[in-house]
Amino acid sequence: MDTSKLILKPGLEGIPVTQSSICDIDGQKGHLLYRGYKIEELAQKSSFLETAFLLIWGELPTTSELRNFEAEVQMHRRLSFRVRDMMKCFPASGHPMDALQSSAASLGLFYSRRAIDDPKYVYNAVIRLIAKIPTMIAAFQLIRKGHDPIQPRDDLSYSSNFLYMLTEKEQDPLAAKVFDKCLILHAEHSLNASTFSARVTASTLTDPYAVVASAVGTLAGPLHGGANEDVIAMLDEIKLPENAKSFIQDSILTKRKIMGFGHREYKVKDPRAMILQQLAEELFDRFGKDEMYEVAKRLEEEAIPLLGAKGIFPNVDYYSGLVYRKLGIPRDLFTPIFAISRVAGWLAHWREQLGANRIFRPSQIYTGSKPRSWVPLDER
Repeated sequence: MDTSKLILKPGLEGIPVTQSSICDIDGQKGHLLYRGYKIEELAQKSSFLETAFLLIWGELPTTSELRNFEAEVQMHRRLSFRVRDMMKCFPASGHPMDALQSSAASLGLFYSRRAIDDPKYVYNAVIRLIAKIPTMIAAFQLIRKGHDPIQPRDDLSYSSNFLYMLTEKEQDPLAAKVFDKCLILHAEHSLNASTFSARVTASTLTDPYAVVASAVGTLAGPLHGGANEDVIAMLDEIKLPENAKSFIQDSILTKRKIMGFGHREYKVKDPRAMILQQLAEELFDRFGKDEMYEVAKRLEEEAIPLLGAKGIFPNVDYYSGLVYRKLGIPRDLFTPIFAISRVAGWLAHWREQLGANRIFRPSQIYTGSKPRSWVPLDER
């Protein structure tokens, strides 16, 4: 193949690979829309399940549609005892994202009828994945501590129930409210790495459980979903607000990556970061301060004059870890919680891909050897 006229774009930066009506980002103005609705408005007025319905089906649900959707999700929260038994065989030292990927993929064994042209099959798959992903994460957390998983409670909302299953106690309503807003903020973000992975997998017409498992595996990487864990580690390293200036200067000098700063799309402060900062302050007002928040604020103050001109500002990961930490969520569960939320976006892109499918098969620019002759083993 003659590749002389092909132009390499590493990471496909700036290369459109599909058309989508799900999410719109204006990185210069800091705008983020789900199906045309501003993220700020959704975070203020919607719930995660209502937002998930909007993303997946394209329109806000009616009262009866939302009630039925919530009821169906509630009915399907429980895991098969076979899935729980499988999870008990996972090593306690394993990362929760690996446990989640394996568990999500296993659903394809229990719901093996692959009928992606059947609307009922699609609807049921959406319900199962949104309902069971949180239960899987909470179950693994208790199993690795040597405890049996807690069964979901039907009298609790989606977010309240997850926090209950995770912490083994009912949470303050404000904690559940903040967590639900966090899920809305992370639910969708255009064609990021995990969503692209989901669409590539979906284009083969495999089942939705494999699609989500593929996306979970991609999300696990530190350059994608794992960054909020690294932000907390960085703040722990800085320790005190007065150390922020020297840290940022040293990082720029040594070209060290400053975790939680910069985004491929945004050249201003991520709108989700601004909302998360407000949510963090709500939690601190109710449950007490976090000394790491003062470090984060000072680091941002010191970084903006040095990095802002380059379009490098706090992204969604910068404050999300502080919120989860205040909610009592272990650090290695930050990324699995990202998956609870992002499964809504993955499923929206799965449906959209099926609507106008063509299997992904990009080109490459070959850089290997020119044609050469075989050399016998004894002559090498």
